[in-house]
Amino acid sequence: MTARPIEAPSDALDRALGVSFRDAALREAALTHRSFAFEQALAINNERLEFLGDSVLGLIVTDMAYRAYPEHSEGSLAKLRAAIVNMTALADVARGLDLGSMVLLGKGEEQSGGRDKSSILADALEAVFGAVYLDQGLAMATELIERLFRPRMEAYVRGEGDRDYKTILQELASQALHAMPDYQIEERGPDHQKEFTATVFLGGTAMGNGTGRSKKEAEQQAAQEAHRRLSARLGDEQS
Repeated sequence: MTARPIEAPSDALDRALGVSFRDAALREAALTHRSFAFEQALAINNERLEFLGDSVLGLIVTDMAYRAYPEHSEGSLAKLRAAIVNMTALADVARGLDLGSMVLLGKGEEQSGGRDKSSILADALEAVFGAVYLDQGLAMATELIERLFRPRMEAYVRGEGDRDYKTILQELASQALHAMPDYQIEERGPDHQKEFTATVFLGGTAMGNGTGRSKKEAEQQAAQEAHRRLSARLGDEQS
């Protein structure tokens, strides 16, 4: 029996996106993490494309939300956008595309589980969006991003999916306690395998803890726990 050939990352990306890149160099750059570029002495990595893709994504998601929900206020639209384009949501979309198997990583990142690290996945996805924009224009980038993110936006508006708990906690704490959340971060491990622990304080009292591979992930977990505890406390006081 003839073994099935292994699909090249570039071919896999085109298939996952439903997009055929014209410029193979752009596609490869989008998949090249800085750790791989450093080890291979390459002049190109995906950081510039990530910078561009972040703006492309923000524009398209903002436009989509503005048109889809004319009854929403500016504040509501801002929360909706934050829920759709945060690192956790981007990494989840990237996992759905199996982007982690396609990213070119250095040995250290490979050995430390970098293919499932939320920060790497989110950055790579933004780089892909930047590459699609440069390669095929705004119309194709819009079609791709709307296809990937519209279901998540609709689910969020229905009350489903992940929430930006840092923003939600800040609003609740401001209204109920006239206080702002204060986050303290501890980190451990080598640079290629950092783990962060966040503790959020309200009025000097520790209200929530969280851990993650990035500061943002740890803070979101801490905020979620603090929001749950504060909501329960306020409910008890009202009853």
